[in-house]
Amino acid sequence: MKTFHIIILLLTFTKCVEASEDNTFYEQLKVGGFSSAAITLHRDAEAEAAINELSLLISWNNHSRLSFFSELEIERPLAWNDNERYSRKESKFDLERLYFDYNLSEKVNFRFGRFLTPNSRWNLLRAPPLVWTNSRPLATSRLFPIATNGITLHGALPFKSVAFEYKLFTELLEDQQQDNHELKFEHTRGARFSVKSDSDIGVSLLSFSEKDAFNGVSGASYRMLGLDFVTNLSGTEISGEVFQRFTSKGKEGGSGAYLQTAVPIKGDWYWITRLESLNRPNEGSFERWLIGATWRIKPTQMLKLEFSGGSGDQPEAPRGFSASYALFF
Repeated sequence: MKTFHIIILLLTFTKCVEASEDNTFYEQLKVGGFSSAAITLHRDAEAEAAINELSLLISWNNHSRLSFFSELEIERPLAWNDNERYSRKESKFDLERLYFDYNLSEKVNFRFGRFLTPNSRWNLLRAPPLVWTNSRPLATSRLFPIATNGITLHGALPFKSVAFEYKLFTELLEDQQQDNHELKFEHTRGARFSVKSDSDIGVSLLSFSEKDAFNGVSGASYRMLGLDFVTNLSGTEISGEVFQRFTSKGKEGGSGAYLQTAVPIKGDWYWITRLESLNRPNEGSFERWLIGATWRIKPTQMLKLEFSGGSGDQPEAPRGFSASYALFF
């Protein structure tokens, strides 16, 4: 994200701090974070161990209309593999989220800054202590922008025993830096509507352009339709998402989907299964399957053991066995 954008947000936050008394401000400030570490035995590569991320969460709320939230992350601060031994070459600092919320009512709220693109349920809950598996589904990381720099209008409308939630968002400033494996997007805008009761069902609409991976110039423009759900049947959590992209000319532009179950075994152990697919233009189709067991040690800690296979290699989606531990602090 552009430095100018960050400076504006930090200056605004500074004004909020100056407007309150020192003691009061620190009482309103909350600091926490999360981290995860994993050992992976790759199917077609050397074994590796790594601290996947170290994320710092900072929030401020003085119980008025204005609040602040940020997520600062160090990606892979330490990694080890059979070839390079211990290494920090992949380590980098990343600004995952940095935004202000302005609350008019439960029905109408504004969010300004850098936020996770709200068109995917997994994308909004992707912190390792909140998800069942160490790897995320391919469809949630290779078809649309994971984060957006812009503004969101969001709120909830209660109706009897259900709640109708909406999010309307648009990009105001495109990213300036990406990881080597990260896809580049721009001109993002969209909406997500969901109904929450015993189950959670969401529908999303998204419009964006994907830059050419080699020279960074603007490429094809896409429209994407998404559907996600999560429900619970006799203690078993069933969730899934499906996405379909179309070019601006109405042609096939890629697609992806996954279906996942978490079945209670004994105590706080769960048996996890997932089937997924991904189709990207000029890259072909990829399929993945995953089985494993997850131990919810505490509400803030999880131990995950999983084995995955399928076709092709994709960034951040290794095939083989992995064991990981994730926690909030």
